[in-house]
Amino acid sequence: MGSAITTATQTRNHWQLNDVPYFSKDNKTNVELKFKKDDGNFSMDKINDSNSSDRMSSDNKDEMRMVRQVGLFSAVALVIGNIIGSGIFVSPGYLLASAGSPGLCLVLWGVCGVYSLLGAIAYCEIGTLIPKSGGEYIYFLEAFGPTHKFFGPMLAFIYAWVSIFLLSPSSVAILALSFAEYVSSPILTAIHFCPDPYLYYVINRLIASLCIGIIAFVNCYSVTAATRVQNIFTVAKLAAIAIVIGGGLYYLCLGYTENLEIGFEGSATSFGQIATAFYGGLWAYSGWNNLNYITEEIKNPYRNLPFAIIIALPLTTILYVLINVSYFTVLTPQEIITSDAVAVDWGIEVLGPASFLIPLGVVMSIFGATNGTVFTSGRISHVAGREGHAPGFLSYIHIEKKTPVTPVLLTSLLATIMIIPGDIASLIDFFGFTISMFYCAAMVALIVMRFTKKDEHRPIKVPIIIPIIVMVISAILVVAPIAVAPQVQYFYALLFILAGLIFYVPFVYYNKMVPGIGPFTIFLQKLLKVVPTTSF
Repeated sequence: MGSAITTATQTRNHWQLNDVPYFSKDNKTNVELKFKKDDGNFSMDKINDSNSSDRMSSDNKDEMRMVRQVGLFSAVALVIGNIIGSGIFVSPGYLLASAGSPGLCLVLWGVCGVYSLLGAIAYCEIGTLIPKSGGEYIYFLEAFGPTHKFFGPMLAFIYAWVSIFLLSPSSVAILALSFAEYVSSPILTAIHFCPDPYLYYVINRLIASLCIGIIAFVNCYSVTAATRVQNIFTVAKLAAIAIVIGGGLYYLCLGYTENLEIGFEGSATSFGQIATAFYGGLWAYSGWNNLNYITEEIKNPYRNLPFAIIIALPLTTILYVLINVSYFTVLTPQEIITSDAVAVDWGIEVLGPASFLIPLGVVMSIFGATNGTVFTSGRISHVAGREGHAPGFLSYIHIEKKTPVTPVLLTSLLATIMIIPGDIASLIDFFGFTISMFYCAAMVALIVMRFTKKDEHRPIKVPIIIPIIVMVISAILVVAPIAVAPQVQYFYALLFILAGLIFYVPFVYYNKMVPGIGPFTIFLQKLLKVVPTTSF
């Protein structure tokens, strides 16, 4: 593999090595480069290679950075594909049980869509103001980082900590478990095999692990392959949803309205119940902000970022409300609440022999959403590593493929661990409660930057009332469940957030070196053929 200089000195980017091996594109020689951290960006000084000048030209093809490969269609497919995954097939019963009535359930689906749209519109402003990847992480760093040496960067670090080790893996775990449920259930039914609960548990975990493994391979192999998978599976899921909506509207025209006529009878009245129901909707709409994680990879982000949001969110909201209406035409509220696979039960009632199309469509939908989640979530740890708030190797990309291999593998590994004890309902609560805190903080960041960056060019500027509305709703979603119906998972979420400070103080604020990080980084570079990125 050639020699490598491995002097590990303490710099501002304390997670990094000063000198790391750089693998040449032709895999025949090694170029040793010196990487230094300056204001969050890497610069490169040649150390030793007589033939390196050609390879280190200013040509974009040779620059070690993520490439802008995501156009408008792929951006729309990514948003829709990330949002429409398992939520509409897993959450209907969960949300209905908390809402208490079909009427309130449908209203909450619409309200969650409007809330997500308002949040996405606000993110359009902040995403075009700061056209960097990383989503909330980079926004918190830009908004609050300069305000105080200790407290300023803390929120950005906490978000990276929670996102890398909790939000992203738990999201992938929920999707993978849902994928396994929809794959195993029809197959076991078709072969008339009824395993005991433990065997069923093992089968589902193995299928979920296989799903995560395949998606991790695709995302490590090629950005183009990952976006093509996303486009194909988004079209497939829209076709499946069209079947459900079309069948529901047909039965509606035939007069199957008795479940809808229940209206708001038995609706939940406490803030805690409504907030819990809202969490189910938030999970179903989660992903509306994921396009901001890959801003550096979007072609013409000033145009395509807002256009993708404006197209994707209203379309998704309409589809969600209509598909729930379709469920109510043939399934009673109790059947929806108790069902583990609502869409499959609907297909059995309506499609008869062709009911296999529904689980097939659901499986493709969830697979596409899992792919999109892995694709976008890896960019958070990539940027955090680049900015010195995570181990530097997380910012490295493959020398040839230019894919963020290490973040993808980390997210996939943690998600695989989470599926072992994973319970979907508790994971949804855990996810909804935690993400609401950061949505609220992101709106605060936007408002703050209206004053701290008032002279900066803003291609998009939304009315200030929009981030205020999203901020207030998010704050209510955090406070109300704790005050009215506290659950242990909320305490775990807060505890996990505070645990991040254990790492922030020594490794970020005091710039302490992580023991063994040098040899481990060199090992990963040799194993995965990854190198640091050039400046953005």
